Amino acid sequence: MAQQHDPRQNRLLGALPRDEYQRLMPSLERVELKLGESLAESGKVMRHVYFPTDSIVSLLCVMEDGDSTEIAVVGAEGIVGISLFMGGETTPSRAIVQSAGGAYRLKGELLKDEFDHASTLQHLLLRYTQALITQMAQTAVCNRHHSLDQQLCRWLLLSLDRLPTDELVMTQELIANMLGVRREGVTESAGKLQKAGLISYHRGHISILDRPGLEARVCECYGVVKKEYDRLLSYHRPG
Repeated sequence: MAQQHDPRQNRLLGALPRDEYQRLMPSLERVELKLGESLAESGKVMRHVYFPTDSIVSLLCVMEDGDSTEIAVVGAEGIVGISLFMGGETTPSRAIVQSAGGAYRLKGELLKDEFDHASTLQHLLLRYTQALITQMAQTAVCNRHHSLDQQLCRWLLLSLDRLPTDELVMTQELIANMLGVRREGVTESAGKLQKAGLISYHRGHISILDRPGLEARVCECYGVVKKEYDRLLSYHRPG
């Protein structure tokens, strides 16, 4: 049970040298993130950054009419709030909890102080940011060039990579909002995957039954993103 609440379940925190981790640890506050909770709003300065452990946060671009599209997902591999250490302070995107679970919160000023020391944390955060940019760029390409079926497979696999289980709690309406498509389209695509025996979907619970089958159907975008994350974020926890 002790491991369940270990900040080092987040791969960025887990990759820190002991001295840097010990400096941050007293300031890390465990929080439970609820489905649909907003961690950041467009144009507003974030006061904290979040290190997810077993939760997923969606980064969304929101239009003036309220429509939104997901541009990236963040889980235990990363951090929510890159604008705080990249110097921009604010961002036009929103950060919404896609899958409820735990995270560790840190005051933005403390993170910036550590980042400015040219520490290992700075190196890790910059590599993570490069990987995140790759995900955003590939998402834009995928949304333009690939079918909704392929987009849904990509979204499911990226989400699975960031969770300790093979089950997602997510309504079709929320998935449609994430992908920026009509709910009817998600219903049809999810139905195809279920009929093929790849997933089981019931009352907002999506269970993955055949991951290799999903990987066989997904477009190249998933592989591009995963390869870049693996390349840049090959963390080894210090002894």
